[in-house]
Amino acid sequence: MRDNLSEIDVFILCGGLGTRLRAVSKGVPKSMVEINKHPFLNIIITYLASFGFKRFILGIGYKADYIVDYYKNYKIPGIDILFSRENIILGTGGAVSNSRKLLRRDNLPFLVLNGDSFCKFNPLEFLSFHKQKKASISILLRKVSRCEDYGSIKIDKNYRILSFCEKSSSLKSGWINSGVYLFEKKIFSLMPKKRKFSLETDFFPSILNKKCFGFVYNKLFIDIGTPQRYLKARSLFNRNNPVLDKPN
Repeated sequence: MRDNLSEIDVFILCGGLGTRLRAVSKGVPKSMVEINKHPFLNIIITYLASFGFKRFILGIGYKADYIVDYYKNYKIPGIDILFSRENIILGTGGAVSNSRKLLRRDNLPFLVLNGDSFCKFNPLEFLSFHKQKKASISILLRKVSRCEDYGSIKIDKNYRILSFCEKSSSLKSGWINSGVYLFEKKIFSLMPKKRKFSLETDFFPSILNKKCFGFVYNKLFIDIGTPQRYLKARSLFNRNNPVLDKPN
């Protein structure tokens, strides 16, 4: 299974403007803000590489040259890093669609995740679930006690996704999207024809009948989308090393 991961491409969304974080990022791309003197993105890449992933495609837009220049000068041994550049802001769905030309084998899924959040999950288990369900798309779900700020995802007893619910003050605990996905290559034919679109609002709700499943977990999740969350992440990673302390 580990050898299989070396053949699976990882696409990381790094093209966002990060406007809420600029008070601390000083204009640096959000995924590149420093944690322990290294870009946050390195934490994600190193963690996934520890499971066997070797090929990473970075979806870049805002200050793309900053990210390109960094990884041209900073090499991670055994890791290939490629760039899928957006000339205009494409949204999460458009960015994934734009990466198609760089993805390799059609008979294998590819992993997609956000460059501004860290999920402590086991990709081997995630891939096994995806294959067992013969899924077109698998979404990593996490349980929260209050999901009115996120919206929620309903699943049945077989973990098939039934619906995507909008944000609502009546929503309490539930499953929410962690921003980590396994996609089969065939999903490109189902995507909207327009260049700019959102995975979460334009694409996922339209393909519920196409074998969409939710893989549930309850481990560490943290994002750096606001100054408060960034400071929390910096404190957390100063105390712990999630790359070494991998999930079972």
